[in-house]
This record gives sequence, structure tokens and C-alpha cells, in this order.
Amino acid sequence: MRDADHIVERLRAVEEDLRDLAYEKLRAASEDGDADALDDEKKILQARRAVERAIVALGGSGDGFG
Repeated sequence: MRDADHIVERLRAVEEDLRDLAYEKLRAASEDGDADALDDEKKILQARRAVERAIVALGGSGDGFG
């Protein structure tokens, strides 16, 4: 789907941002014992998986996550 290439690129950037945010939350959970951060990390990973599925649905290749 050639016309969706620009959307795929934007979704890849969002996926990368979500990956970074999930890592930050996981670090906060492990370093500070922050249970809320661990819950947030799970939600962020769920969103990241959804973005990854959207990328694949639009014809982009996934990174194998999920």
C-alpha cells in the first residue's frame, strides 16, 4: 500500500516512542519499586503491540515484537 508509506513511518516513530516510554516505566518499577509504573508499562506495551499490528496491516514489516 504505497500511499500509506508516510503513515507507516509515523507509526514506526510512535512505536519507538512507546518502546522508550515502556523502558523508562520498567526501570522506575525496578529501581523504585513503583507498582504504578509497572502497571503503566503493561498498558504502554499493549499500545505498542497495537501500533505494531497497524504497521503490519498497512504493509510495513514488523520488528517481531509480540
